[in-house]
Amino acid sequence: MASNKFLELQGYSDQDLINELKETKTNYQKLKFDHAVRGLDNPLVLREVRRDIARINTEIRKREIGNYTEAQLAKRDKIIARRKK
Repeated sequence: MASNKFLELQGYSDQDLINELKETKTNYQKLKFDHAVRGLDNPLVLREVRRDIARINTEIRKREIGNYTEAQLAKRDKIIARRKK
């Protein structure tokens, strides 16, 4: 089942996704620093933020692939098939 964050990201525009990615990465860096200096009450927050970053990157990549032409898709499929051998 898809998480609410994933469903929410699908409604964002491309520019909103990029801005959200920047904000989330900045937030992650601050959390990592805080955790190293004085510790966090709940260190599992770091894992949640990392997963949010991965969700955003996945949505951005999915949209990139969706904008490919047929020729680009065919080339991509050939590369993937060659890697599987």
